[in-house]
Amino acid sequence: MTYGLIAGNGRFPILALDEARKLGDEVVVIAIKDEAPPDLERHAAPNPVHWITVAELSKLIDILKRAGARQVMMCGQVKHVNIFSSLRPDWRLAKLLMSLEERNTDALISGVIKVLADEGIEVVDSTSLLKPLLAEAGVLTRRKPTEEEEKEVRYGRRIAAALSAFDLGQSVAIASRACVALEAMEGTDAMLRRAASLAPGQRLTLVKGSQRRGHLLFDVPVAGPGTIAVMRETGASILAVDAGRTLLLDRAEMIEAANAAAICVVAE
Repeated sequence: MTYGLIAGNGRFPILALDEARKLGDEVVVIAIKDEAPPDLERHAAPNPVHWITVAELSKLIDILKRAGARQVMMCGQVKHVNIFSSLRPDWRLAKLLMSLEERNTDALISGVIKVLADEGIEVVDSTSLLKPLLAEAGVLTRRKPTEEEEKEVRYGRRIAAALSAFDLGQSVAIASRACVALEAMEGTDAMLRRAASLAPGQRLTLVKGSQRRGHLLFDVPVAGPGTIAVMRETGASILAVDAGRTLLLDRAEMIEAANAAAICVVAE
């Protein structure tokens, strides 16, 4: 069976595509311009990569139908600020946007999923090819959280859970049991840098939440070596994620970098 893979940014789509090729799956790759990594084409070869903009919903459907794909997975995030880009939406996307009361991530992508379903195309679990990369419960690094860090994490999780009701970003930055910054459209890295500028010299706690949805169809939290690098840059000492719902990309490299920086990574 042929299925589609919509590639957003980061390593997620490349790792998913590589795993699909190992399994011998027939995959049609649709890459989002200005989001998907350029070397995606090398990983897809000899099959072509279909490049589209976030505004071309009709083209996405046409590509999937021509390939005979009845299922598709969304791998990698697409920056939400792109809905405010200068790109003119095609008629399908324009119709969808006009029907939405809100333009947050849940509303927008859930609307796209419904449009695809109406065309006979099912959106499936985006982590289905990468289940071994989901964080397991427990402390994943050599260093365990201190008693104070555990208090920071518990507080951060409460904030993240409350934040999720408004479908904003996935992450919060905590210092001294005060919420320093909430993630909105800027992404986790930019949020951490903003938090560091607001609380100079403070040790930050980064909490990434994912519990607002009962599925893993889209917008799955991701962490990797780049996350650790920004944490080190901004003075963040602990990363807390949801077990079974957060992808740890290039895990060995990530944990090695965390251990070298005395950063604690914990999942529950």
